[in-house]
Amino acid sequence: MTSETNSESAPARRWGSQLTQLVAVVAIVLVGKAALAEPFYVPSGSMEPTLLIGDALLASKYPYGYSTASLPIHVSVPESGRVFGATPHRGDVVVFRWAGDRSEVWVKRVVGLPGDRVQIDGGRVFINGEAAKVTPDGVGRAEDDNGSSETAARYIETLPGGVAHPIFKLYDNGRLDNMPEVTVPAGHLFVMGDNRDNSADSRVPVRDGGVGMVPIDDLVGRVDAIVGSWNPGVRHQPVSDWLSGFRVARFFTKVH
Repeated sequence: MTSETNSESAPARRWGSQLTQLVAVVAIVLVGKAALAEPFYVPSGSMEPTLLIGDALLASKYPYGYSTASLPIHVSVPESGRVFGATPHRGDVVVFRWAGDRSEVWVKRVVGLPGDRVQIDGGRVFINGEAAKVTPDGVGRAEDDNGSSETAARYIETLPGGVAHPIFKLYDNGRLDNMPEVTVPAGHLFVMGDNRDNSADSRVPVRDGGVGMVPIDDLVGRVDAIVGSWNPGVRHQPVSDWLSGFRVARFFTKVH
C-alpha cells in the first residue's frame, strides 16, 4: 500500500515542481518588466526620423521612479505619486500613458520641464525666451503606416541645455507651427514629436486627440535603445519579400 501511494504521488510532485518553476519564471518576467525595462512597438511616424514605424523599443523604468503607470499591464487602480521619482532631462525620449485612454502608451520627446515657458513661433521652439538652434541637414522620407512616404526637410535641433537631435518638417507653415507662450505646470512636461508636422503632442489638447501637458506620474520610462525594427510597409509585398523588411542596421542602436 505504501509503495503504491508513493508511486502515485511522484508524478503529482513532479507536476507541482514544474508548476512552481513556471510560476517563478512568470513572476520574474513580470517583476523585470515592472521594475527594470519593458519593450514597446512604434505604431506611428510622429517621432520620425529618430524612431521609425515598426521599431521595437526598450524603455528603462528606473530613471524616473515608479507609479501605477509603471505596471506592465494596465489595471484600474487609484492614482498615486511616484516612488524614487526623478524629473526627466530636457531632450529625453519618454514613454507615457495617454490621458485620453490609459491603456495606450505614447512616445514623445521632452521639450519643456516644470516651470519652463514654451513658445512655438514659425515652427521654432523657444524655451524661457531662448530659441532652439536649428541647422539644415538635407532631406529625408517621412513614412506612414501604409508604407507610403513623402519628402521632408530634415534639421538638427539643439535644445537649450545642449541636447541635439534630428527633426522632420513637412511644411513651411504647418498648422502647429505657432503657439503662444505657455508655462509648464508643476509636475508636468511639455512633449513634442520629432516629426513636427505629424505629431499630436503637447501643442494639441487631449480633448482634440493630443496629449496636452503630460503629468510626470503618467511616465512609464525612458527610451534608451531600439532592439529591433521591421518595416510594416512590406506587408503589401509577397510573403517571400517580408524578410527584406528587417532593418538590421537599427538593431540594438542607442536612442538620442
